[in-house]
Amino acid sequence: MNDNKKLFWGCFTVLVASAFGFVFRSFLMDGWGIQFGLSKTQQGEIFGVSFWPFGISIVLFSLIIDKVGYKSAMIFAFACHCASVILTILADGYWMLYIGTLLFALGNGAAEAVVNPVVATMYPNEKTKWLNILHAGWPAGMVLAGLSGIFMMHYTFPWEAIIGVILLPVLVYGFLIFKRQFPVSERVEAGVSYLDMVKEVGIAGIFIIVSLCTFQAGSLLEWSLTGKIVITLAITGILAFFVRSLGRPMFILLLLIMILLATTELGTDSWITDLMTPEMAKVGLKGGWVLIYTSLIMAILRFYSGPFVHRFSPLGLLAVSACIACIGLQFLSYSTGMLIIVAATVYALGKTFLWGTMLGVVAEQFPKGGVLTLNFTGAVGQVGVGVIGAVILGFVQDKQLDANLAMYDQKNSTALHSTYVTEQKTSLFGIYKVIDPVRILDASPETLRTIKDVKEEAKKDALRTVSLFPVIMLAGYVFMILWFRSKGGYKAVLLRPVNK
Repeated sequence: MNDNKKLFWGCFTVLVASAFGFVFRSFLMDGWGIQFGLSKTQQGEIFGVSFWPFGISIVLFSLIIDKVGYKSAMIFAFACHCASVILTILADGYWMLYIGTLLFALGNGAAEAVVNPVVATMYPNEKTKWLNILHAGWPAGMVLAGLSGIFMMHYTFPWEAIIGVILLPVLVYGFLIFKRQFPVSERVEAGVSYLDMVKEVGIAGIFIIVSLCTFQAGSLLEWSLTGKIVITLAITGILAFFVRSLGRPMFILLLLIMILLATTELGTDSWITDLMTPEMAKVGLKGGWVLIYTSLIMAILRFYSGPFVHRFSPLGLLAVSACIACIGLQFLSYSTGMLIIVAATVYALGKTFLWGTMLGVVAEQFPKGGVLTLNFTGAVGQVGVGVIGAVILGFVQDKQLDANLAMYDQKNSTALHSTYVTEQKTSLFGIYKVIDPVRILDASPETLRTIKDVKEEAKKDALRTVSLFPVIMLAGYVFMILWFRSKGGYKAVLLRPVNK
């Protein structure tokens, strides 16, 4: 195996390690809650810190990575991953678990800031294909971690041993990467200046990523809406003074589409297991098996992405994928029993090529943007799903539960809505009502069953709502296909070194 292949598989294993950390923490959280006396809010905070530092870390490292070097960033990621595992194993309560998870997220972000541009640089003529293969690492890790986690928990392995297994892929990627020579990025080799790289992102791109990061951090630090807006405008204004470019319009469009894409994939995945659990329980299976099954489909197909990219072209593949994802989400929202497996298969086929192909299009069309355009796209997806995607999905469910329970009362002459849906809240998307957590404690078993059924229907309604996102994505992709066709067809942009 040559050095390039070893470096590629090292980058691949980084994403496997990220998936291991995500899956095992998900499996163990309930047990930690009991052992360390963690409230559901504290458990949610630990889950939350596994996401937002990831996106912010990608952004910060992207700004300096050409200066500090790819290897330095990977050493930082490796140190964070190792320290995270050790600190978690030694944990005696909330704060050690929290900091351990924070370190793992920072490592994930630093590593992802490296692996995407490195793979794009190593395979300049097949960026979309190899970025899809690279991102097979995440679903492959989900499958391996899911199966091994189920096995170890079935045989009651100590949780410390389960967390320790994360070190296996971490040590593997460390062994494969640290002795390798990292390539010089296309942008640096071609003599494109740092300022010209930033101009590809432009003021509009900076505003998008800064606003997402500010709103994410502001929500955790409880900043006011006015404060978030002022900070966003101040940072954007300072950077705009130096950049003085709005950015490439096509890139800005891709950034906006990336928020919808991330919500379609990551946002749906975050609660699809809960949706499937009641139906799968009827046939004696756990809902989590469906997530493992869909991840297996994604991992296999991403390994063989080359023929699909060649057959459809990157934008054509994105358009087809968006169409299938819409059908899959609609199918899921109406499926029951074993038919839900068929629907999940369609959904998996739709989402398989979305993430890697989007990164491929950005890498092929904006090579002057270097690590910034490529990594900002991934960061917008990661942070966007937390700031916008997850919030709007929850908002739709709450609004739908409100409406469905009111409709149930009208049909059955009951007063469940007026009795239990009394607490009013405000989100980024407006005012909504939720079930009063105090009043529901006194509800009868029959009432609880009814409300549970209405909640499940609200989740399915949310799936129907989110199926509109790939429709909007499809419109964007069709627009770009037609635009490129008017220019002679889609072609990857290759930089040529400047004569010095």
